[in-house]
Amino acid sequence: MKRKILVSLAACSAVVLAFSSIGATQAALTYLSDDYLAQIDLKSIGVTLTENGEDISWRDYRHRDDSWSEATGELLGKLLETAGDDKIVLDKHYPEELAVKNSGTIDEYVRVTVSRYWIDEKSGEKRADLDPSKIKISFTNDGWVEDKSAETAERNVFYYTSVLPKGETSSNFADEISISGDIAKIVGKTSKTDANGFTTITTTYEYEGTRFVLEATVDAVQTHNAKAAIKSAWGIDVNISDSGSLSLN
Repeated sequence: MKRKILVSLAACSAVVLAFSSIGATQAALTYLSDDYLAQIDLKSIGVTLTENGEDISWRDYRHRDDSWSEATGELLGKLLETAGDDKIVLDKHYPEELAVKNSGTIDEYVRVTVSRYWIDEKSGEKRADLDPSKIKISFTNDGWVEDKSAETAERNVFYYTSVLPKGETSSNFADEISISGDIAKIVGKTSKTDANGFTTITTTYEYEGTRFVLEATVDAVQTHNAKAAIKSAWGIDVNISDSGSLSLN
């Protein structure tokens, strides 16, 4: 599957980092255009995606050499190893605890976009005809609020409702993943008898020859002038209480 590059642009009042961790592929990471470096203080921000307590992908500014420390990884890389399975067991619930760590030196607001879909195993092309809801993600809603206006069949968007202080990790926005047993439904069966009287029966399944993809994208915005920064960076109106709590309009 192709590497995916996600680019976030923000006005001078906001700082945005974005990265994507993609199951079965190497993650891709980028940040906003160099055109904004003279206008925005990027020297304190950093963000990390964690999976089952381990850091998966991150991008952090390093003061000592004026550069960015970054790493890419993949989601679901240890799914079968941890469970002791050779192959995915349908309807089995696998631990998939996903959270966000503030690996910078300033407080942040964070947003998460989770996508899941199917791809053709040979070509790597997306199978838009297959049902993404068969890839079941258990979202916790613990400290996170979902933007229902952004929800699609394959995408969910969540905002952390509290300021994420430097050095701290959010509550999990997801904790389990499973694949519905419905995908094992037989959709076709043919038989062919050869000259020797032997009959070959071929059974086909709708999801045969596919693999599932889980993709998580995290965006972080500094808390300074938060409402305007979030509107500019994410295009959404939010309320920020005196205590710093975020809620959607």
